[in-house]
Amino acid sequence: MTSPSHSVGPVLGLRANAAQFTLLVAVNALVGGMLGQERTVLPLLATEVFGLDSYTAALTYILAFGLAKAATNYLAGTWSDRYGRKPVLVAGWLVAVPVPLLLIWAPAWWIVVAANVLLGISQGLTWSTTVIMKIDLVGPRRRGLAMGLNESAGYLAVAITALITGNIAAHSGLRPEPFLIGVAYAALGVGLSTLAVRETRSHAVHEATVHKATTHADPSRLSAGQVFTQTSFREPALSSASQAGLVNNLNDGLAWGVFPVLFTAAGLTLGQTGILVALYPAVWGLGQLATGALSDRWGRKHLITAGMLFQAAALALIAASDTFGPWAVAAVVLGIGTAMVYPTLLASIGDVAHPSWRARAVGVYRFWRDLGFAVGALLTGLLADAFGIREAVWGVALLTASSGILVAVRMYETHQPTKSGTARTRTGP
Repeated sequence: MTSPSHSVGPVLGLRANAAQFTLLVAVNALVGGMLGQERTVLPLLATEVFGLDSYTAALTYILAFGLAKAATNYLAGTWSDRYGRKPVLVAGWLVAVPVPLLLIWAPAWWIVVAANVLLGISQGLTWSTTVIMKIDLVGPRRRGLAMGLNESAGYLAVAITALITGNIAAHSGLRPEPFLIGVAYAALGVGLSTLAVRETRSHAVHEATVHKATTHADPSRLSAGQVFTQTSFREPALSSASQAGLVNNLNDGLAWGVFPVLFTAAGLTLGQTGILVALYPAVWGLGQLATGALSDRWGRKHLITAGMLFQAAALALIAASDTFGPWAVAAVVLGIGTAMVYPTLLASIGDVAHPSWRARAVGVYRFWRDLGFAVGALLTGLLADAFGIREAVWGVALLTASSGILVAVRMYETHQPTKSGTARTRTGP
């Protein structure tokens, strides 16, 4: 006689859903490519085309992007539960369509900022939904691996596109050619999401029926406000992950907006700058192929703690250096540290949140994580204007180390594999 968990409902697991999972990995690579088209070119567009001489002014587009993406991440989780995952994914791609066209045409900086608001909305809808859909499909045993594959695809695409657009810009100029690749990505994203992606909400509903909570209260009856409070502040693992995610993306906002300016000001060529800008997300992307799976084997907490400390060390090296070699080493270390953290944080959210409110918890976590773009843009811009760009990097390095220490002190281990190879997770709140 088969058990109830296997007699009805969708089948959970990576192998059982390999085709759809692989398609979602490809879709998320396109999502990452939409972000990568800006990484090398846009900071230079701000200074060389629009004549912005203040770091704060140049970083306004990252502030706009971060605020838009953070807010949309939160809504994406709620909308995914209410309307389904696929409609939210398709809507996100439709919002992305005008972004590269606006960047090509923009006669004024405020239009570039407006394009980044649209990009933030699109990224919040598309990336959040691909995360939720993969968690739906794979079940609890291989959640870290699933998040590693998802984030690896996205950030490898960021790196490859940043490198390609940097080379295009070096030979053809900052506009329009580098952004034509974004037009192609958007067209492919709309087509695949509309015609090939299937709805996965039924997998989460099925998992909720067989999910065993470790608390006496009914965790399936949390309101949206309660989910926000638990994920943001009250539940130790969820709130620790949320603050670490914010600081992690604060670092990424710094890398996005400040590093190209720092490198070119030190005399590096546009080609060398493109290599450095691409190296960090490339190592980040490749590393997640290993770190996501390792978190399934070793657990989440120590990888997160070590990853934040690695990032702090890399930022300190960047602040202390002024040549290509040390910066390349620092970019690799920064990528390794980010790879240790990024999929592991998402997997820990999936470990703790009940399937019935997991999409909303992912949305809240990603709200705080991507608010880091806005906080990073504002903080590093103000520090760079007041004290200098290197001092700003030093300050962020100290903040990152503090975040890692906070995880070590407050977070508990959310995933402990048993000897039989199955996973034992702790469910909050």
